[in-house]
Amino acid sequence: MEVLITGGNGLLGRHAVSALQERGDDVRVLALPEEDASQLEERGVAVHRGDIRRPKTLTAAMNGVDAVLHLAGMMGVWRPLADYHAVNVTGTENVCRAALAEGARLVHVSSWTVYGMDLGAPAREHFPLTPFPEPYALTKAAGDLAVQRMIAEEQLQAVIIRPGTFFGPGDRLHFGRLADRLLARKGVIVGRGDNALPFVYVSDVVDGLLLALDHERALGRAYNITHDRPLTQEQLLRAIAGAVGAEPARVHVPYRPLYAAGFAAERAAALLRSRKQPVVTRLGVKLFGTDNRHAIDKARLELGYRPRVELEDGVRLAAAWYRQPDRPVESRALAVAQ
Repeated sequence: MEVLITGGNGLLGRHAVSALQERGDDVRVLALPEEDASQLEERGVAVHRGDIRRPKTLTAAMNGVDAVLHLAGMMGVWRPLADYHAVNVTGTENVCRAALAEGARLVHVSSWTVYGMDLGAPAREHFPLTPFPEPYALTKAAGDLAVQRMIAEEQLQAVIIRPGTFFGPGDRLHFGRLADRLLARKGVIVGRGDNALPFVYVSDVVDGLLLALDHERALGRAYNITHDRPLTQEQLLRAIAGAVGAEPARVHVPYRPLYAAGFAAERAAALLRSRKQPVVTRLGVKLFGTDNRHAIDKARLELGYRPRVELEDGVRLAAAWYRQPDRPVESRALAVAQ
């Protein structure tokens, strides 16, 4: 197939490019004008410059494609809700309309955060979308609903993937930050540490994307793509510390006081109109301090999906990249490239 990847210069995108090329697909990528996409070009990937917030810039990239992997989204940056909405909602609608006009199949990457957190049971695809009230989760849920609406009302040929928190070689956003903190002896355990964190190795998410791309019965449906044997917060931090040669985190910080501190820090940042993310936020505390599990029975049954990389093995693979003195730096356009 001829496949376009939006956000193809991000972590998931680069791994998806490799998988598609290995199986013989022709791959093109939509990258922002200022992004350094030279590594992709060296691998024979056609790089189109554009911005999902500007529909006219999508035309050339979409011309003649059979399928679109829509991975581009804003995440991991301290920006107002309007900025997130422009990318994760309006940008998603623009990509969907362009794919619809081209008659291309689309796989939309949503997020596990659309369900909300600490639900008390493994989240399933039919659960209502009740995201935590912060820009990323709110706009990913709105983008997810927009794709659902276009499937129902405009016959968009699309599949929605809701992945766990993916990590692997090249990951500065999740693995890199945790490793940095542990090596700086700043790692802490939020609460007791026995809560499940919904991490998944990046190649397992790519497997889910390709299955969604290929299976006809997947059209019009949503699937959780993650690991159904998650590590606890303490297990994950201990595994990362051991793999990068850091001391494991031993200090437990109570959840409620830390959450209150996050609220206070966010209020102070808002009053001061600061553009820097506070050291502690409510979202960060909730992400690491609550129990979050996701059922993948539907993906197993309908797509034949199964996670192939055990999380401890994934940590070792990511750590091997992290320990390289000349490891590649994540794209500066991280905000719209994941």
